[in-house]
Formats: sequence, structure tokens, C-alpha cells
Amino acid sequence: MTVLNFPATRRIIRLPVAPKASSRIRFAPLQPPAAQALTPSEAVRLVEAMAVGEDCRIELTGPGDPLATADRALATLDALVARYPLARLSLATLGIGGDGLAKVLQQAGLAEIRLQVNAVDPSYLEKIYAWIRPGLKTLALPEAARILVAEQRQTVIAGKEAGLTVTIVTTVYPEHNGDHLEEIACAMAALGADGMVLVPCQTEEHGADIVLPAVDPAWLADAGRRCARHLPVETAAPDKGCMTAPPTVLSRLPQATASRPNVAVASSNGVDIDLHLGQTRTFLVYGRREDGLVSLLGTRPAPEPGGGTDRWRQLADRLADCFAILAASAGETPRQQLARVGITVLLGHDNIEGTVDALYGGGKKGKSGRKSG
Repeated sequence: MTVLNFPATRRIIRLPVAPKASSRIRFAPLQPPAAQALTPSEAVRLVEAMAVGEDCRIELTGPGDPLATADRALATLDALVARYPLARLSLATLGIGGDGLAKVLQQAGLAEIRLQVNAVDPSYLEKIYAWIRPGLKTLALPEAARILVAEQRQTVIAGKEAGLTVTIVTTVYPEHNGDHLEEIACAMAALGADGMVLVPCQTEEHGADIVLPAVDPAWLADAGRRCARHLPVETAAPDKGCMTAPPTVLSRLPQATASRPNVAVASSNGVDIDLHLGQTRTFLVYGRREDGLVSLLGTRPAPEPGGGTDRWRQLADRLADCFAILAASAGETPRQQLARVGITVLLGHDNIEGTVDALYGGGKKGKSGRKSG
């Protein structure tokens, strides 16, 4: 087969919905920026905010691995199918557990698995990954690497038996798997994979324990031609791979509306976002003044602790004019319940002024270093 760059598809909307990671690459920062996963309702709202067509292409992805929290991935698929029945839905994963989930995912509306396969030889994986967690227990890397190779093979087979498109996504790490790419293509083609995407690694100069050289574009194009002897191959930009850093969504989700123009903040000192949602007794409320400037408008008392779900209904009533709450952390239950009524909980440990300014389009993101959720 000599096809290179198989048929282009519509732009992929990547939704960071997976909170739990199942691996870590050696070349990633030791302390990567915190990222919060979207709830199913928040994921739908993000797609709606982007005003895409009904036949859009949507991919469920990190910050973790969607199959590590399969129930959440299935709930997100259900929510997307209900709102966008014509959308093409895909899922980016290492494939751990995919053998038993492929048919269930297909029945839930999934069309494609984008499988991150960086090697088919465990010895290569040991050079690429700092750790791999196939289950709840942490295993020695050589054993975990062997399990990952076997799991990925079974995921390809199960995915094809379930009627899914299986696209192999391989990140190219110079001096670590560059001489192994054609072997990956050959092995995946033999299992029935539909295509392959080669993604040059992103060079991490700050915080990574190993810094790799950039991938030469001419060399990558030649590697793609060699892999295309076995599978249709696409070469992509560093940020177009699967299981890469999730998109920044704060600028798109949420946004002030006429009925919800304000933002509530959980803070102990009036400067930083530093309180857990459930431990906040008083919320600071920010919004635009009559002159258009964003500033502190006042405070609101939180409902008394206890009361279960009634507490979050009371909070939603008290913050009925707010489109978002900024908190240092929050449980999944309140996030989901508040999202259903139109209030998104964004998590971070940042400066209030910079984060609120970014929400209203002021662009002081660098000042706050904020993280979205």
C-alpha cells in the first residue's frame, strides 16, 4: 500500500473528559499543569458554545485516559448522542481494557477508537514511559509494558469485531522509537487497523526530565512513506495527536449571558482562588459594573453544610445570576448538578483578578496562570 495522507476529515473537537491517567511519558514535565475533566453536561455545552454543525466530529480525550473511567466516558457518549445524533464520535486511549469495552462503546454511539501505540515491542515502551498502570496496582515497568502491548493488540481486534474504525496514533520520539515506526505499522495492519497518524513529539524544555530534539519534517515524511507500505498514513502537527494536552476551554466555556452575567469565587483572602466548593461559607461575586469594568460586586452566603443534593439546589438559587463558580476543588456531584442548571464550576488555584479577567475576555491569562475545569 502506498497511500500517504489518507482522506482528510472535518476538524476534530477534542473534549477533555477523562480525569484518570493510566500512564506517564518520560518526556513530559515532572509536574504538568493541572487540568480538570469536563462532566458530560459540560462537554455538551462546550460543543454547543462552538456552534458547530450537527455532523461535527468529536473526540473524547484526556487529561487522562477515557477507558480508565469507562462509566464517565459512556455517560458522555450518551449525552453527546442525545444532542448530536449525526456527530462522528471517537475516543483517544492507550487501549487498556478496550477488549471488553469495544462493543459497549459501539452500542453507545462510538464510531472510532484512536489508539495511542508508541511501540509494539515492550523494550521500546520501557524507554518511552515513566510508568504504565494497567489496573489499580502499580507494576514494574517491564511487566506493565508487556501487558500494554497485549492489551493494545486485543483492543484493535475487538474494535474491528465491533465495527469500529481503529486509527493508530504514534507519537514519534527521536532516538527512542524512530527506527520502530514501520514495525508498528506492519503489526497494526496485520490486526486490521484502518490507518495510522504519525505525530512528532512536542519538545518540552521546561520541567521534563529528558529533553528530546525536534523531529525533522523531511525525515518524518520519509518515515510516513515507509509506514504507508502497510497502512494509510497521515503525518500531523504536534498538537494534532491523540491523548495530547487538552484544549484550553476557559475562553469558550462558559460565557456571560444576559440572564447569568456574573461569576462567583471561593476565596479565603479575596486575592486567590483557594477554597473547596463545599467548604466555602461566603462567595465573592464579580461582574461588569454599569461602566463596563469587571469588578467585585458583593458577597453571597453559601447554604449551611449538610442537606445532600438540596444544598446544591440552594446554592444554584443563590447564585442564579452567575454563569460560573471558581473554586480550588469540588466534588463531582455538585459539579454535575450545578452544570445542569447552567453554572459551570471551574477549578484552579489562581489569582482571582487574572482568572476573572480571562473569563470576560480581558486576556490576562499569563498573569494568573489559571487552570480550567
